[in-house]
Amino acid sequence: MSEQSHFETVRGYLEALEVTIDHEDAAEALFRISDNARGIANMVVDCEDDLLVIEQGILAIGRDDVAFYKKLLQINRELVHGAFVLDDAGQMLLFRDTLQLANLDLNELEASINALGLGLATHAQLLLTYAAEQAA
Repeated sequence: MSEQSHFETVRGYLEALEVTIDHEDAAEALFRISDNARGIANMVVDCEDDLLVIEQGILAIGRDDVAFYKKLLQINRELVHGAFVLDDAGQMLLFRDTLQLANLDLNELEASINALGLGLATHAQLLLTYAAEQAA
């Protein structure tokens, strides 16, 4: 399947999931989506090449905190889809998941997107505490 047809398939799935497509770039095969009910704001959905990459910014990382990083790694073990990761600069905590485009279906995409909301809800206290400590 071509990159363009993957892009169209993913757009159809996003529309079926009733998320808001805030921006799309067919040339880059990118979407930026939101859905307040699912805890999504400016989620990037990249369907270039053979992989669908989903990334959602969570919070800025102001300082290294080994205990916080260790807890995130433990949380990653519990997540059904995706993981909490740091960006390349180590300054932003992201939720990220990757899926194969060749056999992607609506249920798989929905499960990955919903995993973010579940992960945030389940671990909100940890994330809020860390964010408050960063602000102090």
